[in-house]
Amino acid sequence: MITFASSNKKKNNMDEKSKIPTPVISLIPLFVLVALLAMVIPIFGGDALLGGSQVSLLIASSVCVGIAMIKYNYKWSSLEEGMAKNIKKVTPAIIILLLIGAISGTWMLSGVVPTLIYYGLHTLTPQIFLASCCLICAIVSVITGSSWTTIATIGVALLGIGKAQGFEAGWIAGAIISGAYFGDKISPLSDTTVLASSTTGTKLFTHIRYMLVTTVPSIIITLIIFTIAGFLKGNVAHEQTVLFADTLAQKFNLSPWLLLVPVITGILILIKLPTIITLFISSVIAGICILIFQPHILLQIAQGETLDFTTGFKALMTSVFGSTSLSTGQPEIDALVATRGMRGMMDTIWLIICAMCFGGVMSASGMIRSITDVFVRFVRKPKSAVCSTVASGLFFNTCTADQYLSIILTGNLFKELYKNRGLESRLLSRTVEDSVTVTSVLIPWNSCGMTQATVLGVSTLTYLPYCFFNLLSPLMSMIIAFTGFKIKQTFSSELSGNNSKPIKQAA
Repeated sequence: MITFASSNKKKNNMDEKSKIPTPVISLIPLFVLVALLAMVIPIFGGDALLGGSQVSLLIASSVCVGIAMIKYNYKWSSLEEGMAKNIKKVTPAIIILLLIGAISGTWMLSGVVPTLIYYGLHTLTPQIFLASCCLICAIVSVITGSSWTTIATIGVALLGIGKAQGFEAGWIAGAIISGAYFGDKISPLSDTTVLASSTTGTKLFTHIRYMLVTTVPSIIITLIIFTIAGFLKGNVAHEQTVLFADTLAQKFNLSPWLLLVPVITGILILIKLPTIITLFISSVIAGICILIFQPHILLQIAQGETLDFTTGFKALMTSVFGSTSLSTGQPEIDALVATRGMRGMMDTIWLIICAMCFGGVMSASGMIRSITDVFVRFVRKPKSAVCSTVASGLFFNTCTADQYLSIILTGNLFKELYKNRGLESRLLSRTVEDSVTVTSVLIPWNSCGMTQATVLGVSTLTYLPYCFFNLLSPLMSMIIAFTGFKIKQTFSSELSGNNSKPIKQAA
């Protein structure tokens, strides 16, 4: 009886192994996705997120499903369950996206963003704007622990200031994102920082201190680049900034009291109120400010002659969920103050759901595991471990389209392997952050890339070349690994596999 049970168990294990696709087969859906996006993005341009990218993800998902079901006999129910689990994981992110849409409308129409822009134009000179922009977002993100909140609030205001000073949208967005993701990466309040440390079994502040080795050089180089670029590009005429500021002052009732909205939002974040609750309260306060400070704006939105309860309620609700446009006489300012509300987030949400479908079937079919096994084979020394982790993190970000899932998968994949190679868990947690957290925003179909492109109104491929901190971080991680700086190994680098034996204790 025992013999039969053992043989039956062995047979089941063999069946499971035979169902895992080979790496070459596993790459087919990914190649299909890349090929489709390579056609969709140039053809549709900025409108690629309106449907073309979503359909590409669904087609790639169907290719994955077809291979898994026809060639490897996977059941549809298991693949469907994989998609459902993946989509469930991003439900909070979808709610946050909707609330960010509400904030983008209420903060703009209440005069909060115009007030920040107005004072910013009188404070930040063009020559130091890009570096200051990066530094401000870094500080705010460290304090709040959220790159998304930083970009959706102060980032939007800084984008308006930069445009008024004549900077290209790509440069401004790059400075905003670089600073925001620096703070998100090292803040003890950041969910990605906590997730990376907990997944790898590293103490939080040990993880943060060790990250400074790669993070500080990356942000210093980034600030130097933005400083040089500011002096080379910051030659806008003073009259343009004055015109921009005066137009905002004429259109909105600007007041220092409006700055209480971002201050209260910051306080709510500092007391660790959940992000969804914080964003909801912030949008409600901003909505009240519209009634108090900008009744004439409500009248223009409602297109009525008098502002009564009905027209006021309609206009206020529209500012939260719908598109609004205001005429200022200046096309650039008209584009800046136009809002899309919650409805403006629907294309991004649609894209996220399609991306989660693709990541779900790739994971449930075993294709992700098959591909990542290739990375593991090359791990022999610390530098190869780090390079493999970086490659795996970038792959997961591309394939699963979600930074949280990518952090978990990369951390779990390499956790035991680092331990067997005598490498510290803090090296793994740092490399995961360097390769996953900061690069997620650079991938057009990743939830982070889609969100920030939507919030800032700047396409991912437009700001990507200027996100210097995000581009430098994985490179810096590999450079430091090759130097061996502050990397300890308790096992011989010549040995590999589970049979490795400790031969010395690192100093």
